Amino acid sequence: MRNIWPRPIMIVLLSCFLWLPGITQAQRIKDLVDVLGVRENQLIGYGLVVGLDGTGDQTTQTPFTTQSINNLLKQSGVYLPEISSTTMRLKNVAAVMITASMPAYAQIGQAIDVTVSSMGNASSLRGGTLVMTPLKGADGQIYAVAQGNVLIGGYGTSQDGNSVKTNQLNAGLISDGATVERLVPTTLAEDGVIRLELTNADFTTASRVVNAINQHFGTSTAFAQDERVITVRVPQSASNQVAFLGEMENLEVNPGQIAAKVVLNARTGSVVMNQVVRLDPCAISHGDLTVVVTSTPIISQPGAFSDGRTVVRRQTQIGVNSQPGKVMELDGGPTLSDVVEALNSIGATPQDLLSILQAMKVAGALHADLEII
Repeated sequence: MRNIWPRPIMIVLLSCFLWLPGITQAQRIKDLVDVLGVRENQLIGYGLVVGLDGTGDQTTQTPFTTQSINNLLKQSGVYLPEISSTTMRLKNVAAVMITASMPAYAQIGQAIDVTVSSMGNASSLRGGTLVMTPLKGADGQIYAVAQGNVLIGGYGTSQDGNSVKTNQLNAGLISDGATVERLVPTTLAEDGVIRLELTNADFTTASRVVNAINQHFGTSTAFAQDERVITVRVPQSASNQVAFLGEMENLEVNPGQIAAKVVLNARTGSVVMNQVVRLDPCAISHGDLTVVVTSTPIISQPGAFSDGRTVVRRQTQIGVNSQPGKVMELDGGPTLSDVVEALNSIGATPQDLLSILQAMKVAGALHADLEII
């Protein structure tokens, strides 16, 4: 089958729900909400990677690497006075930043993954070993310690001025590279209640989640504070709270219909839309591009004295004109995908599409939230 989408503009139609208007698939409450207070905590640290094969920082250009090496040597009992970046020419050491996410309820001694990223001008971290580095939270306290061999998912070779490089060589992963040393206090339920936060704020979904919980556990178990936060009364016992939440999060709810939204990536030309995006009648003229999209209703009438029903469907016709100086009209009813398909057929650039969508939104013809990333 021939691909009708040109490379400059890629159309992706996302449908997390059924294509029938107004009908949605039931989802677990677990997939719709997050429990407030139960979250990951970001950690960060600064350290050194050693053991590189001549691909480390050029210490004459990265004075912080030299200072870090001096501090590390002093901690190890090695004192080299008057060492500066002009006299220290190491090639097997690189200064790096270490980042990690400590999960909720992490216990002391638990191992977590860390990401190691070069800070200086090292050409590769392949084969390097991260020296023991403390990882701190936003409060400045040390919560974990990282150390281990850096895994790089790529390779690079060079010879006689020619080089070949695949993937990123200046950032890598250490699986289970950090050990948790301090706990983050997490209170599951304060005063016998927990708060659920909807991933996508919506009054309809919040109301349906509250109804599902109350029908299963009893009246007044849950109530909605607003379109995002839902308060739920839970048992006082910690063990009963876990069982309660395990049962609650598997209840199924039909969420409210998703809001019309169009997401456009100006760098790649990707357009992502959902099935509820609609257009009002409008006219479009952009440079020498003219698009005509018409939608004609076709009514199928059942025979006399039959049990059939009247069916209405639409037949969409798309016309394209690249001659300048014309402004054509769009009848109401066609979806945005019809307009984008017409633009694709004449090779419109992502910038053309971006400008047209913005203008249609300002004119009130595009009934959707337009998000540009």
